[in-house]
Amino acid sequence: MKIEGYLFALLAGFLLLMGAGYFIWSGDWTGGTAMLFGGGLGTILGTYLLFTASRMEPRPEDRLDAEVDEGSGEIGFFSPHSWWPLFLAAGASIVTLGAIFGIWLLLLGVFFTLVAVSGFVLEYYVEDEAEA
Repeated sequence: MKIEGYLFALLAGFLLLMGAGYFIWSGDWTGGTAMLFGGGLGTILGTYLLFTASRMEPRPEDRLDAEVDEGSGEIGFFSPHSWWPLFLAAGASIVTLGAIFGIWLLLLGVFFTLVAVSGFVLEYYVEDEAEA
């Protein structure tokens, strides 16, 4: 994870430096602010990754003497058939449109998003209870 942390730290430094330079030379608030915020996000990610890397043992990707088969195996569980991310994206889209067009659409989108988040989080819990 150190490589990723250094990559984000380098990106953050570049964006902060370029954002400040862009703002000074052009006087444009929008572009300068966007680059400074991008640098802030890179700082957050880089700090997190470097802090996490210091607390764990090196992964096979981080070691020069690692073999290819050390990185094999189960990475995690990824739901192969879930429709909830689609509904969650639709709910987030409705919330965004509600912020533009009216409070009634915003409230409808918040309700839809909460239902989608609940379904996404409890998807396998409900199936396990149904089998028992």
